[in-house]
Amino acid sequence: MTPEIRPFTGADWPAVWPVVQDVIRAQETFPYDPAMSETVARDIWVERPPGLTVVALLDGRVVGTAKMGANRPGPGSHVATASFMVAAAARGRGAGTALCRYALDWARRQGFASMQLNAVVETNTSAVALYQREGFRIIGTVPRSFRHPAHGPVGLHVMYHEFDRA
Repeated sequence: MTPEIRPFTGADWPAVWPVVQDVIRAQETFPYDPAMSETVARDIWVERPPGLTVVALLDGRVVGTAKMGANRPGPGSHVATASFMVAAAARGRGAGTALCRYALDWARRQGFASMQLNAVVETNTSAVALYQREGFRIIGTVPRSFRHPAHGPVGLHVMYHEFDRA
């Protein structure tokens, strides 16, 4: 079953928060403070227009979320960025792929020239492989810049996907 992706609504937050909380508390894939409060997490995760936050649904339940928007303002605003989180119990069921494809399609429709992922933990090999399958390439790695709970200091990849020019 392919996950359904739709825009986030305020009513989704009670289902999104446990996904966000579990991902950041695991300290394996996101450089967010594991002690982050729910209020701070919501403020960081829920994008304001023209950015967008979405949810992934399987069997009507929220199993993942993504946020997307301009990577930087001003002269860098032609490059999009996105972040993705999937509930541990739903991994391997296509939610991450569906969220990534949705974000890439959204960025193209919005007129962005490319998408940059700023901090992909190098030990998150399933995410790295997913992004590469979807057309991203690693353009650099900041060594020892993420403290992984099992692997110690590991690198953060910067990944980039340039869109076809019309």
